[in-house]
Amino acid sequence: MKQLSFQTLKELGYTGYLLEDAPEKVLQFGEGNFLRAFVEHWIDWANERAGWNGKVVAVQPIPQGLAKTINRQEGLYTLYLRGARQGKPVDEKRVISAISRCINPYEENGWEEVLNVARSEALEYIVSNTTEAGIVYQYQPRGACPPASFPSKLTEVLYARYEAGLPGVAVLSCELIDHNGEELRRCVLRHADDWALGDEFLQWMAREVLFCSTLVDRIVPGRVRDDALLAQMTKENGYQDDLLDVGECFGVWMIEGPETLKNRLPFAQAGAPVSVVPDITPYKLRKVRILNGAHTGFVLAAFLAGFEIVRDCMYDETVRGFMDRMLQQEIIPTLPPECLEAKEFAASVADRFANPFVDHQLLSIALNSTSKFRARNLPSLLAYRETTGKVPPCLATALAGYLAFYSQKPVRREVDRLIVERPGGGTYPVCDDTAVLDFYEAHAGASEETLVHDALTNELFWGEDLTKVPGLEDAVLTSYQLFETNGALAALQAALGQGDTG
Repeated sequence: MKQLSFQTLKELGYTGYLLEDAPEKVLQFGEGNFLRAFVEHWIDWANERAGWNGKVVAVQPIPQGLAKTINRQEGLYTLYLRGARQGKPVDEKRVISAISRCINPYEENGWEEVLNVARSEALEYIVSNTTEAGIVYQYQPRGACPPASFPSKLTEVLYARYEAGLPGVAVLSCELIDHNGEELRRCVLRHADDWALGDEFLQWMAREVLFCSTLVDRIVPGRVRDDALLAQMTKENGYQDDLLDVGECFGVWMIEGPETLKNRLPFAQAGAPVSVVPDITPYKLRKVRILNGAHTGFVLAAFLAGFEIVRDCMYDETVRGFMDRMLQQEIIPTLPPECLEAKEFAASVADRFANPFVDHQLLSIALNSTSKFRARNLPSLLAYRETTGKVPPCLATALAGYLAFYSQKPVRREVDRLIVERPGGGTYPVCDDTAVLDFYEAHAGASEETLVHDALTNELFWGEDLTKVPGLEDAVLTSYQLFETNGALAALQAALGQGDTG
């Protein structure tokens, strides 16, 4: 069977929308499933429905990635969007043709290719999704090729554009941290100061570059892991697609920016659910705390209990009950009044998690759970403790579940993961930053008390010493011991059966 390409689609008589050649208007840091099922989807709409006529140049963010596969398929891939819309099932697919190419900056001349895109007159936007850990300032001397961190890469890209005498761009940051655009701007300014790039460059950035915080909302499990289903989809398509992507049909993109940006962006004319608003804070807080917080709050424990996908968790009385209590009694009450319709949003989240078309793997959500818990769940836990004077049992159990997931008996260490034993048999990878993996590898065999204490006092993980939160260490230790002795379901059931901990 032939590989997906423009020629293959022509031979098959494909009649869907395709854009083969267009100016490269977007430089995108990231080439994974989410961006391809989200940003590229809306850009594809804008090209088809609003005649925007723009392409995306993707940049592979780490040495191992999808650049070769994307380029082999000429940027094409099939996107399936599945779920329910207004109570009716939705099962749609389209070939996305928004990507022109993908650059691997770690290959010879790759970084110079990225800088050449920065120097292009056609460039209008820079998009990123480098995970919660991606927007972090890390001092480094100038001259690395490519620079190590995403903010340092972006600094060099903007400086190359400034040196070329070109107008600025709008930077649309999609990472799941508060004020992602502003945080990214601060990191770029620090690198510019470190490298003495000069006042004129700083003035150009202030005048020409718009750093936008954004809120993204679409569940994207990405890969189809059922071999039989994948074979059926491939047969129906008539081509081999190594980038096939799957997401839910629900999708919203909120962009914080001036009214003029709404007119510049092509999405409103295309009818895409993309909104430019003066302040995304209440929307982002609601989404991160409820949807993302629910995911991070139950998936690690559910995986230890033997579950594989999110949907099955929604039909288990214990896991679903745990999630519902965590949302309704511990997370929603801590949200400020401006987070409108929080209960309604939580109800929609449960429906989305039960999507019959989407096999959202728990392990895919478990990636980088340390930074995820810190960004998504810890603020709710601390706010609950501050407002009630008590420790929230479900959020404390979620933290214990994180510790249990990361601290199972190690089998071996690999470069970017720790392979550990899974309760009930088999192994699974713990994937996180090197410092996190080092910590749990070093604590293999430690006592329960030592592990919990050392983890909670690790300010690198949480930004503070969590043992100073009254009652939290005892609550987490008690729950962690239940995970270790009676299993994950017993720990979740205990949280459902107890009141708040003083």
